[in-house]
Amino acid sequence: MIVEIFKTNVQKVTETNYIIAVIKRAFPAYKVNFDLEDCDKILRVEGVELQYDNIIDYVNYLGYTCVRLE
Repeated sequence: MIVEIFKTNVQKVTETNYIIAVIKRAFPAYKVNFDLEDCDKILRVEGVELQYDNIIDYVNYLGYTCVRLE
């Protein structure tokens, strides 16, 4: 199981719900959640053979910043 953490600029719960739905439609096996309380507005994605670059592309395509934290 791989866990990737991303810094985003998402501000609202309604935005997180939409982004999570889009990611889960493309990658139904991934566990996806946000921590908007964190200063980095963390997106956390967990899955087998996780493709972090695809996650970044999806979030960017939706108009949000998404940077992988290492």
